[in-house]
Amino acid sequence: MEPILIGSLDISKAGKNCKVLLGDVNGDGRMELVCVQADGGIDDRYVPHQVTCVTVFSVTGEMLWQVGQPQGEPGGFGSDFPVQIFDIDGDGRLEVLVVMDKTFRQLDGTTGAVKREFPLPDPMAHDCILIANLTGNPTARDVILKDRYHDMWAMDQNFRLLWKHHGNIGHFPLVYDINGDGRDEVMAGYDMLSSEGKILWSCRDLEDHADCLWIGDVNGDGKPEICVGGSVTCLYDREGRELWRYEGSVESQHVALGKFIPENPGLQVAGLDRIKRGDGYKGQWDGRDGMFLLDCEGRELWKEDRKTPGWLTIVNTYHNWGGQGKDHILAYRRGGGVKPALYSTSNLQGELQKLVVFPEDGYVISGDLFGRNCEDAVIYAHGRAWIYSGLPYDLKESPSGTAVPQRGNLRRSTLYPGWVYGE
Repeated sequence: MEPILIGSLDISKAGKNCKVLLGDVNGDGRMELVCVQADGGIDDRYVPHQVTCVTVFSVTGEMLWQVGQPQGEPGGFGSDFPVQIFDIDGDGRLEVLVVMDKTFRQLDGTTGAVKREFPLPDPMAHDCILIANLTGNPTARDVILKDRYHDMWAMDQNFRLLWKHHGNIGHFPLVYDINGDGRDEVMAGYDMLSSEGKILWSCRDLEDHADCLWIGDVNGDGKPEICVGGSVTCLYDREGRELWRYEGSVESQHVALGKFIPENPGLQVAGLDRIKRGDGYKGQWDGRDGMFLLDCEGRELWKEDRKTPGWLTIVNTYHNWGGQGKDHILAYRRGGGVKPALYSTSNLQGELQKLVVFPEDGYVISGDLFGRNCEDAVIYAHGRAWIYSGLPYDLKESPSGTAVPQRGNLRRSTLYPGWVYGE
């Protein structure tokens, strides 16, 4: 199946090594590309980093605004950037939330002007930003910041410290009201925290740290489960009971939930195994990874027998390509000359095949760009971005004027995608 090229954009004015986020920041009915640079020349495991420049483009390539100056030698994509897009103040308009100049800022999505700014709770509160509802507001207005691996700080909408947590918090915690009390719990790595920051339960006998977290009704019992990708892939119920554990991988770097085989019960779990890990800090790029697929009970359905090199693949769930209402597996940053692609199952046993292969190689972000209730894909690399879809769209058409909603996964910009299945 050939993807349809909707448009190609020159985003070079944003500078090198930009990360792209999506959001209808001006509310015109089409999403914009929010391009973000971060500082470089530091090891952000030990030294706090921050965003240095934010540049917003329309899907037709017009630069709408820029805050900061593009850097000649910015940071790379070795970790998350502290930036998200969300209506944090509940006024019906999106803000760009960002750590810049050692402060937390709420930028007006239409103009880039600073609406509010606050001092950080700690210099190391820099690794990423999470949006949460910890205080029972009508919408999520609280913020969680963290360092790379050990500490996190929760603030209310006026940036008053609610609590601090120290532990093995992994890369990107997951927030969700798992008990239905109107406030979010926080899956902080291997620990489930209450909205007040107290440990409710912890995963057991897991090494390293949590790389990826998802929530969904995996086994079909009508209740949400938590899927954890780390040293292994495992599934927990909301009370902290381990339901199953898959140990057929070397390192479960990414997981993704989906109805990849509609005929099979429950949800399937796609994953990415670091079969042979490289080391970017040491310049060792000869690693190799491979995808796998599990059924709702953790049984292996399929494992990729990869022959090409590459160990930095990211996998995610891609829903409703071409308006078909189906789940597919998106895999990109594969290396070894393997282009980004959507994978689908060819049979009930779960063997994956490429459904869509994108012509360009680069990072991928997807969302409902035009308010059509289908996901479109943006591929970006080296100062350009390409918009692909399974449905045609004419960029010469006037936008609807009705803002495109910011779905939950788009307020969770991270190298370690995970969210609540179906939201």
